[in-house]
Amino acid sequence: MTQDTDKTALILAAGKGKRMRSDLPKVLHRLNGRYIVDYVIDAARKAGIDRQVLVIGHKAELVREAMAGKDVLFALQAEQLGTGHAVMMAGEHLRGFSGDLVVLCGDMPLVKPETIKRLVEERQRLNAAAVVLTVFLDNPGKYGRIVRDEKGLLKAIVEYRDADKKIRKTKEVNTGAYCFDWQKLEKILGILKADNDQKEYYLTDSISIFVKQGETVGALTASDPNEGFGINSAEELTIMESLIKNGTK
Repeated sequence: MTQDTDKTALILAAGKGKRMRSDLPKVLHRLNGRYIVDYVIDAARKAGIDRQVLVIGHKAELVREAMAGKDVLFALQAEQLGTGHAVMMAGEHLRGFSGDLVVLCGDMPLVKPETIKRLVEERQRLNAAAVVLTVFLDNPGKYGRIVRDEKGLLKAIVEYRDADKKIRKTKEVNTGAYCFDWQKLEKILGILKADNDQKEYYLTDSISIFVKQGETVGALTASDPNEGFGINSAEELTIMESLIKNGTK
């Protein structure tokens, strides 16, 4: 397959995973005999995105060694200062690039190739600055809520702590996966601020900046809510293994 230089997948794989009860990088935990991140890499490849950049951080050398022969590029996020910061750290691989930047979480192994393709197609169809991948959950917990306008376009992603009672009743949530027009995102990365409790640069802030600028921002709902399931604990790893064994992936 020839490399499609109009698309790049940026896979966020820098975290330790404090609740995994291990010092391993979270994406290197085994899931039915494979690394968690292997599923995400394969999904992006099957979606036709051959150029992939892994943002690595915690025990970065272990990730490099584990991914030897995978034909991926690496960007080092030495300090984990948020998802927006992770994109900034990948800048060397994105210099001169123009096209679709698909941002995927390295701990979301059930995301489907066809969903990634639809995400890119929706951004192109809308000529949008960004399209956010969403899911509907019966129990949305503390995930960021999706607020759409009357046309169905994205109006805001409201974090749970900032949401009023009405917004908290919304069952559509942000998965943390996106497709961006890279040239538009690149222009606003410098505007992102870490003026929050965590002192981190959030990629979700880019969405609110685009909306304020009058840019089109879309939201695409995954066909299966499990596609947005990120693994954050040893218990969730066990749940994911049973989902995969039962034919979800």
